[in-house]
Amino acid sequence: MWAVPRRSARPNRPPSPDTHPSPPFDAPAARLLRTALGMGPEHVAHTLRGSYGMPHVTPHLVAAWERGTSAPTHAELTALAGVLWCSPGELIGRPRTLREHRVARGLAPEDVARAVGQELHAYLRMEETGRWRGTERQSAALTGLLGLSPADVVSVTGREDGLAELLRSAVTTRWQTYVRPVAKVVPLERRLLEAALRRLHRDYQGHRAAALSRGGGPGEAGAGGREYLDRIVEHFWATAGGGGG
Repeated sequence: MWAVPRRSARPNRPPSPDTHPSPPFDAPAARLLRTALGMGPEHVAHTLRGSYGMPHVTPHLVAAWERGTSAPTHAELTALAGVLWCSPGELIGRPRTLREHRVARGLAPEDVARAVGQELHAYLRMEETGRWRGTERQSAALTGLLGLSPADVVSVTGREDGLAELLRSAVTTRWQTYVRPVAKVVPLERRLLEAALRRLHRDYQGHRAAALSRGGGPGEAGAGGREYLDRIVEHFWATAGGGGG
């Protein structure tokens, strides 16, 4: 038996266009939460239409979300969380952007701007550009409010590409030279940073030595080495332990 959550009435009008990319939707989680409530896709669609002013939502659309062939917009995901009695974060895979981290925590832009001490328009501009530009104090407040890991901090400040470039240089040359440049990008203790760079350098050079032993050229690290470099940021966080959950 399912029950429709009580919500305040909303005008029955189409949702405003959402120009932002859809968040990383966790389709299996949505399906599990729905079935645990004893609801079918038609019940979810009915509530989204009647209580959340989303007349375009059909049982077929809900089923498509759960199959992973379509993804809800930010507005649809927030409403779906209300129907399923969960937080938006329970329906989102690993957040990638500042906006997605905020949505995952169920916070309005006004809440974040006020908590970190910024003007709303300035904060919204950072969400639009995907680059956090707050002061050190504001960054610390944002980290605590959104529960950001060191990897998340690098991502929302738009420094991930720069970090990847530094790490590739570190593992292919002398890693010691890159401790200070990487430290300016990554909020980690120096000892952890040095240990991670040392380990990455050793692992990459191991790929290169293996390729040479198989007859590869001196400048060729082999397919394994190239793949390692392509995923260098992922390897770095796995080694440094700052990637979060």
